Amino acid sequence: MTATQKSLMDLAFDERSDLAAFLRTLAPDDWQAPSLCERWTVKDVVAHVVSYDELGAFGLARRFAKGWVVRANEVGVKEFAVLSPEDLLAYLGTHLRPQGLTAGFGGMIGLVDGMIHHQDIRRGLSRPRTVPVERLERVLPLVPGNPRLGAGRRIKGLRLEATDVSWQHGTGPGVSGTGEALLMAMTGRRAALDELSGPGAARLAERM
Repeated sequence: MTATQKSLMDLAFDERSDLAAFLRTLAPDDWQAPSLCERWTVKDVVAHVVSYDELGAFGLARRFAKGWVVRANEVGVKEFAVLSPEDLLAYLGTHLRPQGLTAGFGGMIGLVDGMIHHQDIRRGLSRPRTVPVERLERVLPLVPGNPRLGAGRRIKGLRLEATDVSWQHGTGPGVSGTGEALLMAMTGRRAALDELSGPGAARLAERM
């Protein structure tokens, strides 16, 4: 099976495997360093990545009851905060193939969240990587129409074009940059804005 023929679930497995491999290289202090997610450390982000894996409909309802929808992510992070970095790594290692809610839509949730949060961690630690092209080209088209990510309102009336992979979206003033920088900007990460150019870049920045 070639890379371009891989399922979303297989790509999610690959992304999580790469994340786990990277996390094993971190020093203890790195786990407490800030990520690109506001108020979340690297450890918090890892806790979030795995916090929905064994959660079904009942568990999700219970989590929403604790924190309502907008705070459900924080509730999940707090539930996993008691785990050490080693415990989180072990848990991730047994959930490289998404389960529970992260397996939703054929693994799409696990792939998209896994990639974005992998970059949240790497950018926060100034440890960049080149995202594999086949994964990035599969993820980018999934983001603009995802209401949970808020990308639609940020990029409305703009034309986005990646300079390193085959992807473009929308019409209007142009915004160009690497596919990874566009992904991070679409999902609200201001750290990627300086890597974008074009007549629509300022408008995108205003919507952050």
